[in-house]
Amino acid sequence: MVIRNLAAAALLSLTLGTTAWAQEKKVTLYSSNPEQAIEAVASSLKKKAPEIRLNSVTGGSGVLLRRLEAEASNVQGDLFWSSSFNTVGAFEKLFEAYASPELAAIPEKLRYPGNLFTPANVHVVVIMVNTNQLGNLPAPKTWTELLDPKWKGKVVIADPANSSTGYTILWGLHKMIGDEKLRQLTANLTVSSSSSAVQSGVAMGEYAVGLGFEANGYPYVDGGQKEFNLIYPEDGTFITADFAGLVKGAPGGAAAKAAFDGLMSKETQTSLLETSFRRPSRSDIEVSKIVKLPEMSAIKVFDIDEKEAADQRDAFLKTWRSYPTAGAK
Repeated sequence: MVIRNLAAAALLSLTLGTTAWAQEKKVTLYSSNPEQAIEAVASSLKKKAPEIRLNSVTGGSGVLLRRLEAEASNVQGDLFWSSSFNTVGAFEKLFEAYASPELAAIPEKLRYPGNLFTPANVHVVVIMVNTNQLGNLPAPKTWTELLDPKWKGKVVIADPANSSTGYTILWGLHKMIGDEKLRQLTANLTVSSSSSAVQSGVAMGEYAVGLGFEANGYPYVDGGQKEFNLIYPEDGTFITADFAGLVKGAPGGAAAKAAFDGLMSKETQTSLLETSFRRPSRSDIEVSKIVKLPEMSAIKVFDIDEKEAADQRDAFLKTWRSYPTAGAK
């Protein structure tokens, strides 16, 4: 009898295992985000939709979007996550509109036209300061303070031609302070080849000031580097969303949409804030209760038109390149 029961149990176990395998749904995520952020999404998704197995393909956003373009006749990826408006806009034909139920928690002004893409998180531009490198200079509180020639060579920014961070900042300043003042500011800037070199240059004391995204500078604050500070300019700053999209003809079908909903869920967005300091696009998460960052309502934001920024990109960069800089690296 015991042997018969064990055999039945083994058969039942095998049957259940086979059934679970058969019910497993594969979803492939193309992502420009770091491994830590992808793991946070996979972990959250495992709890919300355990039948979904998330595979990931990582790389630069431009590289991944061009890969999706090359695969258009034989679609391999289900989801793309993430890049800015002025990058994803050139690849609209590869994606299909999807109004996730999670959109209800995302402010209307952050959304992409027609919900072709969904804002996954929000970047806030900050002035990063290394107080050990200021000398006798006071920490800047506004953008216009950085126009003074005493800042020449002390401020670093990423090349706007290669970095959406650098482009977002300079385009925003062009709209806020005008071309002549932007020319004055540019004369004080050293231009780095990448955005990652900005915060690391400030953290290592190579520069007194860096211009970049809050999420890139905050890890140094969280890590206890007391001389590294984030300043939200009193005259206003700029925000930009990182978007995710559902690939047109996604092989994962309904599972791809379920995974997309999981990516945008409150649980996943909270986890991404905790682990990667990504400010959520959702309005129902109290950021300051999880990390030492201000609520969005406490930040003065200068609104910019993302579509205009994308449409005018080439012309603006041509003009900006004609301005002399303090140096390049």
